Amino acid sequence: MRMNKYYKIASLLISITFILSSCCYYPRKVEFYDEECQIESKKLVLEATLVNMTANCQNEECIIALLVPGVASAVVSGSIVIVGNVVYWLERQGKCLPKRFE
Repeated sequence: MRMNKYYKIASLLISITFILSSCCYYPRKVEFYDEECQIESKKLVLEATLVNMTANCQNEECIIALLVPGVASAVVSGSIVIVGNVVYWLERQGKCLPKRFE
């Protein structure tokens, strides 16, 4: 009975690993018009792309090897997005002239 519980947990973890490992994340720059400041501004967004490398994976080491790039790309790209958006926000603050109320 206890082994059945461990098999369920293991299969759940393997399923989650396959789902997570099939995505790689990258930052993408988006330009938009800021109505409030009346300037063209930029921001970074996190995009995901599907990577299907799980077809020949049959053991735990292979699963771990697939999980690491997906998680690493999320951490690295997420950090780039945060730092980049802070820089773009600071740039916008320097260029932003608030509307004058008449």
